[in-house]
Amino acid sequence: MKLATVFPHPIVQGPTAGGCNTPAQVAAVSNAGALGSLACSLLSPDAIRIQTEQIRALTDRPFCLNFFVLETPQPDPAQVAQGIEYLRPVWSALGWTELPAPAKWCEDFAAQFETLLALRPAVASFTFGILSEEQIRRLHDAGILVVGTITHVAEALAWQERGADAVIASGIEAGGHRGTFIGRQEDARQGIDQLLPEVVAALNIPVIAAGGFMTGADIKRALRAGAQAVQMGTAFLACSESAIPAIYKQRLLDAGDHPTRLTRSFSGRYARGLDNRFMQVMAPHEQQVPPYPIQNALTGAIRAEAARRGETEWMSLWCGTGVARIRSLPAAQLISALLAEIAAA
Repeated sequence: MKLATVFPHPIVQGPTAGGCNTPAQVAAVSNAGALGSLACSLLSPDAIRIQTEQIRALTDRPFCLNFFVLETPQPDPAQVAQGIEYLRPVWSALGWTELPAPAKWCEDFAAQFETLLALRPAVASFTFGILSEEQIRRLHDAGILVVGTITHVAEALAWQERGADAVIASGIEAGGHRGTFIGRQEDARQGIDQLLPEVVAALNIPVIAAGGFMTGADIKRALRAGAQAVQMGTAFLACSESAIPAIYKQRLLDAGDHPTRLTRSFSGRYARGLDNRFMQVMAPHEQQVPPYPIQNALTGAIRAEAARRGETEWMSLWCGTGVARIRSLPAAQLISALLAEIAAA
């Protein structure tokens, strides 16, 4: 099975972790002829199974399950204590006398991987790391196409050499977390218009472009540059099937020229979102906070409480640089609009 046979339209709905992404959205995208993607990185194996069953109840079309390639950390208690102290201005602003302790640092990727093999989706995509050749072989034996996320050519070549079926080339414009796994995250700063032709020239497997794509004209530009498809995350955040809080959705729709920027303050890994008070308060300590997933777990209670209160200045408002062009449409209508724009471009 080749990637080109899985979905007829050159659009991949980007996975948006943290409960933003729903089975209804994934199914709607796949039913419209694009590739729906479920963000599984923060889900337990049981939750992955349940949500996959829900997708399959809504569509018989192919879809993708997406994962973070992680090892469960065993942090030094002193590092954790220092991370909590760095966050004091934030949690004290919420009126707390202490920061609630996270129940776990992250999900067990090994357990998630075995669940993925049992569920056998058409496609699985991965970010934050790279699979072993043995893991890729096991996925292929289960009939699953393997797609790796990359931010520069060396990473793309690494995935190709391991046996991946395609890569997602993620430009600096992309919303949410960066997928860098070779070299420093700070150094992976190519925009998609520079990154895409370099990766296409270097590889003999398909390349999916990501970063700032919001319209059919954007997609056509990427296709002309050699991409087989584009992955669009921000574009789908305001869809009716998206599960982001209404206040988050409204901030995106009202974003206009409000700046986005990369920060590691929320999670310990660089990610792009709307600049807000959390980023500004944490800026002096941004380089010192614990790495992902420790910082991500430490800020989980803060982000959840901020969402409950409707205080978007303390939330992670992930989105890409194209957010000003976001549209509030059902997923199927958005894909129809994109296809019409591709045809007209």
